Amino acid sequence: MLKKFSFAILTCCLQLGLSQDAQTPLQPANTANDAAGSTAASDSPAERWNLYYQATSIGQRHGTFNAPYQGPLSLQDHPENVVSLTTTLFFGLQLGSNTQVYFDPEIAGGRGFSGVDGIANAPNGELPRVASATPKPYLARLYISHDFGFGSEKEHIESDANQLAGDRPMTRYTVAIGRFSIEDFFDANSYTHDPRTQFIAWGLMYNGAWDYPADTRGYTWGMVHEFHTRNWSLRYGAVVEAKKANGLRFDRRLLRDRGDVFEGERRYSIGSRAGAIRVLGYLNHTDSGGYGDAVRLAEQTGTTPDVTAVRHAGTLKYGFGVNIEQQISRDVGVFSRLGWNDGKTQDFAFTAIDRLASGGVSVHGTKWKRKDDVAATSFTASGISGVHALYLARGGLDFLIGDGKLNYAPEYLWESYYDAHLFRGFFATFDLQHVGNPAFNHDRGPVWVEGIRLHMEFGLHPLQAK
Repeated sequence: MLKKFSFAILTCCLQLGLSQDAQTPLQPANTANDAAGSTAASDSPAERWNLYYQATSIGQRHGTFNAPYQGPLSLQDHPENVVSLTTTLFFGLQLGSNTQVYFDPEIAGGRGFSGVDGIANAPNGELPRVASATPKPYLARLYISHDFGFGSEKEHIESDANQLAGDRPMTRYTVAIGRFSIEDFFDANSYTHDPRTQFIAWGLMYNGAWDYPADTRGYTWGMVHEFHTRNWSLRYGAVVEAKKANGLRFDRRLLRDRGDVFEGERRYSIGSRAGAIRVLGYLNHTDSGGYGDAVRLAEQTGTTPDVTAVRHAGTLKYGFGVNIEQQISRDVGVFSRLGWNDGKTQDFAFTAIDRLASGGVSVHGTKWKRKDDVAATSFTASGISGVHALYLARGGLDFLIGDGKLNYAPEYLWESYYDAHLFRGFFATFDLQHVGNPAFNHDRGPVWVEGIRLHMEFGLHPLQAK
């Protein structure tokens, strides 16, 4: 039923989109400028409003694999075929000089492998962390943004989803307040940040070792501050955490429980080739537990360790990440991410990864006369701390993994895709993933995941005065 619904949605949207201006792949609001810096100011009038739409459906399959045992949160060893669907409206409105408001209603549904369990670097970034087969509407974003400019120099911003075209102060302090995904503003990367148009796996779209604050669907409420200049930016975000791990309800005890995120970004050029490096740090205070405490309590009581039994409000989890992108030629770019967190505190919002190293390459198809196509490949190694591995080995369950016991090994993911621009506003992607040691268990796997993604997008703009 969901497959038929997904196909009908995409077909309807395609018919509408053929009459509109096709756009490049939709990007988060803070990734509009290239890594080298900002574009020159323009005399064109500011965009008063814009409206974008996207629809993405991903179908994936895995076959049988070696699995001598399994637990409550294991990937099932029999073949599974799953599909997901998201549709989003992006509405932006200029309220006044340097002030914008953005409103994004969204519908999402589908099923993940084994109930979105069994792989730490989960294979479908479009799927919420609690799968719902029936597509459901909800509010994705509703926030207001204001620039405080310094000096007379301007940069021109192109129209995009959650981004109104116009000239902004080159040097500015920006405040955004409301509902959004914290990933809209942090950990951006030109080659791997959007599962609708780029790599699909969780630990590739974002830094898997960053347990970023969010509800089940990946959104939160809060405030983001940014100080931006031509070549560098500093960001700080303070947002609410979920009331419980992977929950939909938010914790209102903001003085004890919240997420604080910091990032510094330096944009540069090597010759004419753009590059950027971003360093991220975070402090999460949540009503969560520690793996060591859970193991000690289990030893005292003779039970299976349970991290939720040792929760305390205000528990601190911290970590950092490094994010690099570099253009090699006009059509070739490379990227890398490194991530680390304390490894002793309960995974709460994103996924069960304590250590991460990833890298890859992305190539546009100009050489084979398909300039809007993209071929890309990447490799990611993920790991967990010693106490985290001990907790799982003794039968503990953690967020979305738990095989009942554990023969620890790093989880390896190789993902490659080819994204074909079929015609205006419509893209089809063939994706292949190979997962070694799923859920950090050397006794299970490897697993091959084949996928097809259909994506369409279009935008509406006001008529500008000549």
